[in-house]
Amino acid sequence: MAFHETIQQLPSLQKSSSFFDPSTAIAICVFFTLLCLCIIIGHLLEENRWANESITALLLGLCAGVVVLLISKSISARILVFNEDLFFLYLLPPIIFNAGFQVKKKQFFKNFTTILMFGVFGTVISFCLISLCAFYLIRKIGVTNLDTKDYLAIGAILSATDSVCTLQVLSQDETPFLYSVVFGEGVVNDATSIVLFNAVQSLDFSNVDGLTSLKLVGTFLYLFITSTLLGVAAGLLSAFIIKTLYFGRHSTDREVAIMIIMAYLSYMFAELINLSGILTIFFCGIVMSHYTWHNVTESSRRTTKHGFATLSFIAETFIFLYVGMDALDMDKWKRSHASAGTSIAVSSTLFGLVLLGRAAFVFPLANIKNLVGKRDGTKIKFRQQFIMWWAGLMRGAITVALSYHQFSGTNTPSEDALMITSTLTVVVLSTLVFGSITKPLIEAVMPRQAKSLNSDVTDNQSLEDLRILFLENGDSIDDQDDDDNNNNNGNNNQPPRRASSLRLLISNPTTTVHYLWRNFDDKFMRPVFGGRGFVPYVPGSPTGEADADADEAS
Repeated sequence: MAFHETIQQLPSLQKSSSFFDPSTAIAICVFFTLLCLCIIIGHLLEENRWANESITALLLGLCAGVVVLLISKSISARILVFNEDLFFLYLLPPIIFNAGFQVKKKQFFKNFTTILMFGVFGTVISFCLISLCAFYLIRKIGVTNLDTKDYLAIGAILSATDSVCTLQVLSQDETPFLYSVVFGEGVVNDATSIVLFNAVQSLDFSNVDGLTSLKLVGTFLYLFITSTLLGVAAGLLSAFIIKTLYFGRHSTDREVAIMIIMAYLSYMFAELINLSGILTIFFCGIVMSHYTWHNVTESSRRTTKHGFATLSFIAETFIFLYVGMDALDMDKWKRSHASAGTSIAVSSTLFGLVLLGRAAFVFPLANIKNLVGKRDGTKIKFRQQFIMWWAGLMRGAITVALSYHQFSGTNTPSEDALMITSTLTVVVLSTLVFGSITKPLIEAVMPRQAKSLNSDVTDNQSLEDLRILFLENGDSIDDQDDDDNNNNNGNNNQPPRRASSLRLLISNPTTTVHYLWRNFDDKFMRPVFGGRGFVPYVPGSPTGEADADADEAS
């Protein structure tokens, strides 16, 4: 976000003791006052079933925009001017990093195949469908000067979801599977949308041929894989540095500072080499929470956990507040030169494509998952499918930022402004309409007594077979468990029946890989990069028991 009246030069200190232009200081004071009001009103409406902090910030932004319009006599509702570069550089990184840092890793990776299926393949399906339908429908409305890259960009822009409202309603304890899938799919979806958007920008569509689609797929896979690997490498590097040097014996501030700086550095380096910073910093957050966080002192743990969450919360509130104010910017509406009918038609078309694009992959992929998961008993019920579809209907700041990035000077000013205002309309309406009835709808579709019954399949019948097949013999805990089981069965000599590893791997791949990974992690990764089990002998440092409890809880 850039100031409405940017500072061209610092004012002369001979006549003024202030380094800021008065209009700049006023804009900052007004905006931060609105932020405080959002937090206070959000707290007062915590138990309200029709409102949440996202909707509160958006409505307060709209109200502030109306006030500014009245004061400026309908000239502009902007206190700040949108700048997508500052959004991606300063507001988005703390949100995505905290999502990876706070994620429940056990649930996330347990449902990783499902999350990837919806977050990657589902987003690609939505991208293709929205792009194709937009190409035919928007041209029929009368907007004819958009090119192929613009329509593909529209598909990527409208595929970026915002499931904040749904996650505020769902419970991690009552519906762990649903919460994990909605949360994980939302983050992976945002990353995939941005990767698709960047892939579209990198291709030359002046000469479209049969290889263009293959180039798009290749570019997407390259960006996705390399960005993920870079995030993992950055997280491991931070863990190794902090474990080796152990800054906490002298200053806990250095521990916190190095975590923040290295996380942000991974994001900036990814953007510098034209990768996806959002994917990089997300997986960097996951790796940091698994290794780096366990290598620091207890005070640094508390500081990072709450500090990252606070920065993410402020950034999210700031974004929704600004989107509400920016939607009433009369300059963009005047520049579009579009009639009310054309604006409504384009906005309605985009809104309908959001609904269609989401439904086109949620229900088919969920049923495919049900067919594949019959063997291990996992099944996504229709009610859960409906909640997953509903969770992805809201659009947020990433949609706005990508829209500004694409339609800022690429076409005629009127068409650019029309697409931006239409996107803003979709974001505001989807957040207000879908977000306001999310809580009552979820309570109606999945009542509280049903939530406890609709838990995911956590431990399956092959658990003991997996322990026997893939964990080392002689482990004291396993031996004790086996002895207890044998004593309970009244037979101390008969060993448990062993299933074939191939059958277990096919019927239960996620659980099998989880146990293999934990064994590999304990033997090779933790001795090098620390994590649970690294206990520095310093007063106030974490204990092994606390590490174990925190790791199991995650």
